[in-house]
Amino acid sequence: MSFLGVETSLTGRKWVGPGIDQARASEHMAQETGLPAAVCNVLARRGVPPHEASGFLSPQLKDLLPDPRRMKDMEKAAARFLQAVEHGERIAVFADYDVDGGSSAALLLVYLREMGQQATLYIPDRIDEGYGPNEPAMAGLARDHDLIVCVDCGTLSHGPIAAARGADVVVLDHHLGGETLPDCVAVVNPNRQDEEGDLGYFCAAGVVFLMLVEVRRQAREKGLGNGPDLMALLDLVALATVADVAPLIDANRALVRQGLKVMARRQRAGLVALADVSRMESTPSTYHLGFLLGPRVNAGGRIGKADLGARLLATDNPHEAAAMAERLDQLNTERRDIENAVRAAALQQAEERGLDAPLVWAAGEGWHPGVVGIVASRLKEATGRPAVVIGLDGNEGKGSGRSVTGIDLGACIQRCASEGILLKGGGHKMAAGLTVARDQLEPAMARLSELLAKQGAGSLGPADLKVDGMLMPGAATVELINQIEQAGPFGAGAAAPRYGFPDLAVRFAKRVGDSHLKLSLTDGLSGGIDAICFGAFDTPMGQRLLDHGGARFHFAGRLEINTWGGRQSAQLRLEDAAEA
Repeated sequence: MSFLGVETSLTGRKWVGPGIDQARASEHMAQETGLPAAVCNVLARRGVPPHEASGFLSPQLKDLLPDPRRMKDMEKAAARFLQAVEHGERIAVFADYDVDGGSSAALLLVYLREMGQQATLYIPDRIDEGYGPNEPAMAGLARDHDLIVCVDCGTLSHGPIAAARGADVVVLDHHLGGETLPDCVAVVNPNRQDEEGDLGYFCAAGVVFLMLVEVRRQAREKGLGNGPDLMALLDLVALATVADVAPLIDANRALVRQGLKVMARRQRAGLVALADVSRMESTPSTYHLGFLLGPRVNAGGRIGKADLGARLLATDNPHEAAAMAERLDQLNTERRDIENAVRAAALQQAEERGLDAPLVWAAGEGWHPGVVGIVASRLKEATGRPAVVIGLDGNEGKGSGRSVTGIDLGACIQRCASEGILLKGGGHKMAAGLTVARDQLEPAMARLSELLAKQGAGSLGPADLKVDGMLMPGAATVELINQIEQAGPFGAGAAAPRYGFPDLAVRFAKRVGDSHLKLSLTDGLSGGIDAICFGAFDTPMGQRLLDHGGARFHFAGRLEINTWGGRQSAQLRLEDAAEA
């Protein structure tokens, strides 16, 4: 049965409320705990029993963090790293150019600095070198270093790691592993094929943090003391976890929650400078990490100097941090302009090809490799299908793909690479990268589409909108939102609750920017709530609500606190609406 009777909303979706079992569990939770119904809805959806509610609302890292030694090669990796620290060996950190790679590198650089050591940072150029270790870079590092630590990369880098003759190599990664592992000291990766996979939710920074926990354990056993305060590093882990869209479940939930508290202390020069240049005026949240800080750290790797983000996160010099943050902010603006141009061209091409296939894809001459992943995300969001966007240059194309829930894009791309129809390819279920020969573009995309179709891509239709419960405007208070936030943090794998507001009138509506809509809603009695709808005019909903003509609507969205002029108020982040 549809929620509030909405079979087809203004965005074409059916609204679905909690099932009878979840509703009963929520009611039982409320009776047992005395918590507000809105909070109980979230806990019931997450499968939390009443006797665990208190612990869930106050997650403790010591209770949730797994023993690092559950991951294969972890003890060997930590022992080799500790040996290098003990003996003052020359250490190089080879990292990916995204937020996870930059944060992972910064974790090691900061740790080593506090131990009185410097390390060499190497991040490959996205255009000239591509993702992951390459043979010239690894051979060059091996000539001048005793230990190379590859973070957020390396699991599939057999050749480049073999080229690092004369140096030991440790890999700390989370990308999907192949049938064989490179020949090195250790490959620590919860997504190795011989791992159980229950820790596969960690991003690379989470893996690096766990290694540092194991390093600390081994150091204490050897009588070397505790070393640096690891809890103070959790702001970097939180940033990477959210920006890499790792699911906020189990230990990740506690890592991000604690990391946000660390970040609020404003003790890391790079993050302080980044927050200031982003005009971040409220307490840090997952929204800030994912949409303000993350894109700016990423901007260096996308269209600027690849190591800029990692250097910013690692520096302890406020003046240096301010200059780098300013440059990253400029690069992020440039990135948005490039992205908008590529997105318009890609969408037009995809529409001409047809948006009803299992795979939506587009390829263009000279499209910047730094934005194809973001544009693929936009295509995926617009079509509800896996999307791949490729920039062509010479005889090759380098692209990035994004998937929808339930469709494993990374495995399909890896399959195409193993079959030889792609030159390279790999990644996660939800995101992957690829390199394809220009003359193989059409057959490669046809084969990828075929593999995705076997998983059901293209036959799923518009996803139903899941609604957790119903609220009236008067009940949506700042106090309630703060209580709901205790069940967070919310993000990938732990969606923020979505509430339906029935039978409201539009008191005020105004277009903001190109596609956003600002609203004031009322139930006609004493209750009202302000709302913001991003991308409203990308669907028919924006114009219909702007031209409401006094009609009444059901609204659905997520609650947030709006801070303006030092005052806080409840706001609805509107996602959908339907005629009442």
